[in-house]
This record gives sequence, structure tokens and C-alpha cells, in this order.
Amino acid sequence: MKIISYNVNGIRSAMSKNWLGWLVQQHADVVCLQEIKASEDQIDISLIQAAGFPYSYFYSAQKKGYSGVAIFSKVKPDAVVYGCGIEAYDNEGRVLRADFGDISVISVYHPSGSSGEERQGFKMKWLSDFQGFINTLKVTRPKIIICGDYNICHQPIDIHDPKGNAKSSGFLPEEREWMSGFIDSGFIDSFRFFNKEPHHYTWWTFRAGARGKNKGWRIDYCMVSKNLETKLEDATIYPEGMHSDHCGLSVTLKL
Repeated sequence: MKIISYNVNGIRSAMSKNWLGWLVQQHADVVCLQEIKASEDQIDISLIQAAGFPYSYFYSAQKKGYSGVAIFSKVKPDAVVYGCGIEAYDNEGRVLRADFGDISVISVYHPSGSSGEERQGFKMKWLSDFQGFINTLKVTRPKIIICGDYNICHQPIDIHDPKGNAKSSGFLPEEREWMSGFIDSGFIDSFRFFNKEPHHYTWWTFRAGARGKNKGWRIDYCMVSKNLETKLEDATIYPEGMHSDHCGLSVTLKL
């Protein structure tokens, strides 16, 4: 099972840049999207089906052109669950789950706190609530793969300028502490499981030619529950994918 995660920063924009053509070449079984910024009726589903994904599920934000997550699949999930049951987050379309046998795949879009103190506070409350949501889910669905934009760089190796960004949202001590705690609660950062090298990022600001200089942040993750460790085969970041300010990443498991 190969799962791709991609914050497309607008699915219609990404599709206009031949994102689906790129996706076909990756041979994924499941695709988790974040920041789709569209409702299902604004998307040409036939193009997604033609790309090899007959099953597609969308969870859009109530606010038009904002947030939203989606999951595409080559096989029909046994169940699809929309949201996390907390209205403030579900209004923003941040969590979508698809179950395949005893495996649950989640597409998640964590809030950004970069716009100011109010949204940073919202983000920190979300992080606490999301941990609680996953802890509860693990009781009945212990095998979980959570792919998405976490909006947090975990370690200095995950950001091009750790000293200069020490007080930036996305690299704050309390955010990084949360990420450590989340991993310690029973998850594997799949990319770091295979690759311990620096300079691997998944997001670059559009400003100052940051991407060309590889001045990026690794804020997108495929987190895999610890009980699937022996099934891990590969994890990859695709910086050549130029369809968004993020790039895609994948995790492959032998199931």
C-alpha cells in the first residue's frame, strides 16, 4: 500500500499545473490531500477517475476557498468518516478518515498560527484536542496512518534556519514539544525512519526564491502507528513536484 500526501494549496490550481499527470506516475493506492480550497461540486471528478482513482471523498470547509481535505483511493474503503466531532474544527474541514480492513488512513490539515496570537491559540488547543481524538480512536482502530500538513517542524534538521525561526509559528518550543509527545504516544515519523539526512523539506515560501535555494521547512508528515513498524517499506519526499508551495510525500507499507 503506497499512500501519497500532498498539500495542494488549491486543488483546482494544482490540477491546472498537470498535478494529476504527476500523480499517475507515482502509482499510489491512496492519496491524502490538504488545503483543497474547493467543494466537490467545483471539481471535475471525471479527471480524478481517469487518473485511476474511482473513489474520491471530500471534506470542505464551510468558508469558501479555505482549508479542506480529501482522500482518493483505487479501492473502495470499508468506511469513510468525516470530521473529528468538534464543531470548531469540522467547520474548517480538517480531518477525513478512510478505513481499509483494519487499517485507518487519515488526511489531516493542522491549523497555522502564523497570522497572529488568536490563531496560534486556536492551533495549540487543536493540538491538544487532536491528541485526545487520536487516543480515543486508537482504542477501536489501533492501526492508523495519519498523513498531512502538521504545520510544525519537529527538529532543527527539519528547517533551513532553526536559529532565525526560533520564535516563528511552526517551530515554537511548545509546538515541537507537542510533536515529540505525539510521536511518543505511539507513532513513527516515517520519513525520518528511513532518512536521517538534512535539507529535506516539504514547504517553501513563495518569497525571495526560497524554493530554488532550498530554504524550506519539513512540515508535512506521514505518521504511522508503532504497531505497523515491521510493515514499513519506504518513505519519500518529492521536491520535484511543483504544483503548490508544498510538495508531495509518500509512505509505502507491505500489508
